[in-house]
Amino acid sequence: MDRIDELRTRVQLNEHGVDNVHSTDFPGNYSGYDDTWSHSKFKKVPTMAIEKVFVYNNTSIIQDEVLAHRLGLIPIQADPRLFEYRQEGELEGTAQDTVEFQLKVKCARKPQSKDATDPDEMYKDHKVTTEFMKWMPIGDQTSIFKPGDLKPVVDDILIAKLRPGQELDLKLHCVKGIGKDHAKFSPVATASYRLLPEIRLTHPVEGDSAEELQKCFSPGVIEVDNVHGRKKARVAHARRDTGSREVFRHDHLKDNVQLSKVRDHFIFCVESTGVLPPDALVVESIKVLIGKCNRFLQEMSDSSGAGDAS
Repeated sequence: MDRIDELRTRVQLNEHGVDNVHSTDFPGNYSGYDDTWSHSKFKKVPTMAIEKVFVYNNTSIIQDEVLAHRLGLIPIQADPRLFEYRQEGELEGTAQDTVEFQLKVKCARKPQSKDATDPDEMYKDHKVTTEFMKWMPIGDQTSIFKPGDLKPVVDDILIAKLRPGQELDLKLHCVKGIGKDHAKFSPVATASYRLLPEIRLTHPVEGDSAEELQKCFSPGVIEVDNVHGRKKARVAHARRDTGSREVFRHDHLKDNVQLSKVRDHFIFCVESTGVLPPDALVVESIKVLIGKCNRFLQEMSDSSGAGDAS
């Protein structure tokens, strides 16, 4: 790799700092390189979430509006690609745009619990969890979905705590939406990215130094081979490196290793809420991005055509 390529594509990790971190991927920065942005180089993913809560009875200590907010944040296992967006102002919903749940539970004191002090032994149904949410099919949904297809992602999310005589009687409507409208519609719990680590051994590292070098990095990054009866270090999986510069603490090792990160190679980590698997989220988000790019290009084309006509 020549010097220009290294400046263009690598962020350098040194003993006392990080060099070459500024952006250079714009036209004209390097002579002989075309860094022009183009479509060839280069809407949100919807989910289902509880939008409407119809309260028939709530004698718990949680106010109706707080309870509705808690319910709205429960991730719902329902493939949004199988539903349509509900029309604005529509309250009832249809089989095509709504998933309905019933939450009906009443707390009672267990018999033979006079001397008990543990609420689990004293009360029945005192912890209201998502397990109590029962799917209520609308229209012909039973011909499309099987029991268990539409439900909360997990059954043990705590919604409220009750005491004897208190009860909840609710009807819940899940509709299709995107994170731009409300965070509850976001299918992603955590998304992060990092640049691909690159580790190069500028000189052979052998003997006991090979094992010392191995300990300077995360497990699996450096492997020690037996070559003709002598230990020799090699870079096995640079991707597993976490950015540690421990090697620079060892004077006899630091000049044998060059650490950098590849500018145009991103490692993305997408954690799902459980509504859709991460691989499906990535595919759907790419479709959305392509759609946005196509609309932008179409608007640019229409604008250019209007200018020529005038």
